Amino acid sequence: MIVVYLGSLVHSSTQSSPDISRRNAITRTAVQNLDKHIWKSRITIPTKLKLYNTCILPIFLYGSECWAVTKRDVLKIDAVDQWCLRKLLSIKWYLHVRNDEVRRTTGQPCLLAMVQARRLSLFGHIARMPDETDARSIITASPSENWRKPPGRPRTICPWMK
Repeated sequence: MIVVYLGSLVHSSTQSSPDISRRNAITRTAVQNLDKHIWKSRITIPTKLKLYNTCILPIFLYGSECWAVTKRDVLKIDAVDQWCLRKLLSIKWYLHVRNDEVRRTTGQPCLLAMVQARRLSLFGHIARMPDETDARSIITASPSENWRKPPGRPRTICPWMK
């Protein structure tokens, strides 16, 4: 089951992939809408980067503090970031410009690093909470002595063998 809550997509499987894909699509649409007016204009690259940082990145990063990012999600996040920067610099797909060259030209930090920094920014708030709050107890909980699953196949009792 998928529920939209305050603009973020909450999936019943607790995966962040649906929300990341949705944010990816919204961000790409916003960049394409500005393509003729901003990205292909004669505005300088530093000004385009400021517009990108203030108008486009908040669209993608909304709710990123709550994402549980997998390796597949990392590839999606990096792909949308590189696509946006290439649009901003007007680099065509057939020019074969390396991703690290695009990153060096723009001087932008990696979008995944921004997502991780936003997630870690909440840790300070949780660390300062009283010990009896649920969020603090979840973060500071340590596993018990017998937290491992016992080896072997679990015993099952068939209903007809009773």
